[in-house]
Amino acid sequence: MSNPQQLRYSKEHEWLSVAEDGVSTVGITEHAANALGDVVFVQLPDVDSTVAAGETCGELESTKSVSDLYSPVTGVVTEVNEDVVNDPSLVNSAPFEGGWLFKVRVSDEPGDLLTADEYTAFSAG
Repeated sequence: MSNPQQLRYSKEHEWLSVAEDGVSTVGITEHAANALGDVVFVQLPDVDSTVAAGETCGELESTKSVSDLYSPVTGVVTEVNEDVVNDPSLVNSAPFEGGWLFKVRVSDEPGDLLTADEYTAFSAG
């Protein structure tokens, strides 16, 4: 499993893209998707809602369990991935591409986000 180097990662297993015009994309890692099993339902935050770093902002339901979705940053949600809402299996098949979850206009990024190498070591431990 390889984690894209250009992303940052939370210890709750979310990834965050580098901001483009102040907006970052959020998803869950391949490690998290594999641990969840087959994702069958996704609840995402509403567009224009405020999310806070480290706080619950949605949930992912799989055939094995229901898991909270945490925001890795604080900001306002600008877009949700309707493709994932309609086909939750994208979270498993393409967690870093088509399986992204939401976009957020970042107002605060915590200092504890991990690099790809740090996350790989963290998730292996």
